[in-house]
Amino acid sequence: MNIELLANLSYIVAAVLFIFGLKMLGHPGTARRGNLLSSIGMFIAVVAGLTAEGIVSFEYIIGGVILGSIIGALAARLVAMTSMPEMVALFNGSGGTASLLVGWGTLYGGDIATFTAVTVLLAILIGGITFTGSLIAYAKLSETINSAALVFTGQRIVNSLILVALLASCVMFVNDPAPDSVWLYSVLALALVLGIMAVIPIGGADMPVVISLLNSYSGIAACAAGFAINNNILIVAGSLVGASGIILTNIMCKAMNRSLANVLFSGFGAVKQGKAIEGEVKPITVEDAYYILEAASNVCFVPGYGMAVAQAQHVVKELGEILERNGAEVSYAIHPVAGRMPGHMNVLLAEADVPYEQLVEMDDINPRIQNVDVAIVIGANDVVNPSARSDPDSPIYGMPIINVDQARTVFVLKRSMASGFSGVDNPLFFGENTRMLFGDAKESISKVVAEFG
Repeated sequence: MNIELLANLSYIVAAVLFIFGLKMLGHPGTARRGNLLSSIGMFIAVVAGLTAEGIVSFEYIIGGVILGSIIGALAARLVAMTSMPEMVALFNGSGGTASLLVGWGTLYGGDIATFTAVTVLLAILIGGITFTGSLIAYAKLSETINSAALVFTGQRIVNSLILVALLASCVMFVNDPAPDSVWLYSVLALALVLGIMAVIPIGGADMPVVISLLNSYSGIAACAAGFAINNNILIVAGSLVGASGIILTNIMCKAMNRSLANVLFSGFGAVKQGKAIEGEVKPITVEDAYYILEAASNVCFVPGYGMAVAQAQHVVKELGEILERNGAEVSYAIHPVAGRMPGHMNVLLAEADVPYEQLVEMDDINPRIQNVDVAIVIGANDVVNPSARSDPDSPIYGMPIINVDQARTVFVLKRSMASGFSGVDNPLFFGENTRMLFGDAKESISKVVAEFG
């Protein structure tokens, strides 16, 4: 069996593993196995590709495996769940950079046909946008820079000029696809700038959409690189990532009742808007919270990014189990864009081994929210903000929310009265049926657990 045939068979095995792995990622119960299958598929594809093309010797492959394993193990152990969105952003940027370099390296292989030049151009262009866009997303998510939308007068004109210059540079490069072409450097520089300009006007509340979109970009760039080097498995893998990222982006946009164009170009979160909120906040003590929960027969937890910050998912599960033993029906209402990346809350609750059957989607919990005795909002803000229903002047007006304000009693666990990631104030905090339990969520819930004895 020659090496080329063996490589093609390996590619088929890898593609099958990718598809089955992606399918298994659709359910929390099988997600870990799906991730493992996909990882094995990528390992097979990389080794087969490097071996078949004679790019490097086995010694270098083994060295790369060892180095990559060390980096992966350290990331898994040292990166906190609160920093997972930032790490995903860096992964997206790394994927874009890799595709950019693969495309660029293709130019050193001799004469380049027009089709190959176009695919190389796409790999460099999309890879560059993904790289710098992901770095800005990382900086916003980690709050290294202001997470709000950054807009300035004439911003769209500037972006338009960049696009025109980029298009002209692309045409000139395709006419002369040389590795040292000034037009290549122009495309690269403009792509890097465009990645920055594309993400800075996007506010923090839209980060789940940005993460999934950048993930799609990294897949499309990989697909283009696959065409550039004529590698089938890279085309397949890139297509799968690109398509799944686009689908997820569409799901995120629908969950916010906004179009992708609105997310990308509206500058949402640049300024606070909406009606002034008047009312009196009603704090509650841990002891009073215990008495209300002890008498409750239906309790719904609504987690948000604050739960991730406090690392409260384990004590939340502990309290849920206590309430169940006390005779209460317990559920966990998950908004599609809660947290700072798609599925953020699902990942946290899965880490705490919360049964998947207790996780309830927004569309399923809202029709029965009025029967909930106590809705416990843990660090969520924008996804439970009634302004989305009632205030046409609010930036989040029209966004579907979890209607916790319609529950009989609402506990809101927050450190302070600060607004959420989008910078929009929340009238829920002043509601007649709302009680504020101030402090670190993990500490507060632990104290409630202690009250149950």
